[in-house]
Amino acid sequence: MESFEKIWEKIKLQLEVTLDEDVYEEHFDDINNIFKVHNNFVYLIAPNSYVKSKIESFYLNRLNALLNDHVSDKHLFKIITKEEAAEELNKSSGYEINVPEKDIENKYKTGLNNSYTFNNFVVGASNRLAYTSAMKVADQPGVFANPLYIFGEVGLGKTHLMQCVGNYVLENDVHKKILYAKTDQFIEDYARAARNKSFDAFSQKHENVDILLVDDIQFLAGKTQSQLEFFKIFEKLKDDNKQIVITSDRSASELFDIMSRLTSRFEWGLSVDINRPNLEHRILILKKKLQSETSDPELIPEEILEYIASIFDNNVRELEGALKRVLFYCTAFDYQFTVTNAEDALQNLIHSKKLSNNNYQKNSFNNILDIVSSYYNITTSDMLSKKRKKKYTFPRQMAMYILKDMYDLTYKKIGQIFNGRDHSTVIYSIEQISNDLQTDKDKKTDMETLLIKCGKKS
Repeated sequence: MESFEKIWEKIKLQLEVTLDEDVYEEHFDDINNIFKVHNNFVYLIAPNSYVKSKIESFYLNRLNALLNDHVSDKHLFKIITKEEAAEELNKSSGYEINVPEKDIENKYKTGLNNSYTFNNFVVGASNRLAYTSAMKVADQPGVFANPLYIFGEVGLGKTHLMQCVGNYVLENDVHKKILYAKTDQFIEDYARAARNKSFDAFSQKHENVDILLVDDIQFLAGKTQSQLEFFKIFEKLKDDNKQIVITSDRSASELFDIMSRLTSRFEWGLSVDINRPNLEHRILILKKKLQSETSDPELIPEEILEYIASIFDNNVRELEGALKRVLFYCTAFDYQFTVTNAEDALQNLIHSKKLSNNNYQKNSFNNILDIVSSYYNITTSDMLSKKRKKKYTFPRQMAMYILKDMYDLTYKKIGQIFNGRDHSTVIYSIEQISNDLQTDKDKKTDMETLLIKCGKKS
């Protein structure tokens, strides 16, 4: 077989003929050498993170197809930056040409996104524990913490971090069998297995692995048969010291309608949460994203990044989406990157965000009213009414106290929620409950229970 350097020269010639001239020059003209070949990965060094991101997003499949026209055993290209190459050189010594691995094609059917790596995961105070734990699990699968349970709100990087584990392990040992499965897909596959009476094949697919990555486990709620099957798979993998990583939007103890013997096992290993990033962390995330979106990481001034980070604070997904919108808006219309133009670009997103937040708050307030009224066996309309019997006034006061405690609303706002009651009535009600909690153990117990039901975290 020809050397990989010669093969890459031929592939570049094919690309030069088939791609537009500007596309070829921007993405491939400066990639002249193979960095190394290891575990059937052929490493190419991209000039920067932007070019790496574009190749991975748009051209990697084409590159791999061209590569495997020239080799007898399956190989895959891996794109790294100069900085990543320097780190690799510190670990080893230059080229590492290996003997091709047999039957490698099936080993890469894992569902993993190869762009999810520890190198491009931005670490801050909100996710440092989760990141460190995932690194240790990737370094010692089945030993450090099993299962690793990662939980947090939508869009904060749980899936990214979970797949970092799989990609890290696979890159260091091509023989490892890793399966990434979304819970809703697991449920669909199980239903199909039940229809086709193919339970053995389903079980083997999930049990015959070294690492099982299961995303959004909360969707198992209410799926009794799928829960029983997952329980069997969990037990088998755990007994065999195979690593399990699970993500969820809530802690294991807060999972709803999932059998207790399953949730208790989720807590056997290590549970780590990812919280919303603070302003400084969000700016770092934007800077990292900018490197993969443009060849000039200084294109957008710091003040614009600060502006975006100050507005979009819910999750990483909306934060990165806002950055891409500003980039497209200013580039497409040839506008300067200024805060004013960024405001114009994001005007509709900010408006939608405000509406969404208002609707979310309204739903949250209504949920609290429903929980409290149900707890005291009255209707929500009774609670909001002018009825003055104690069976209605006491739950009403409890609900007012909870709204103040959880959301720190103004007394006027709480009065508006309760059909326009005067703020002095609200003040009296909250003070009354506050005094009762100091002296009445039963009421204190009720309040603690209700706060948990309403979603307050201790």
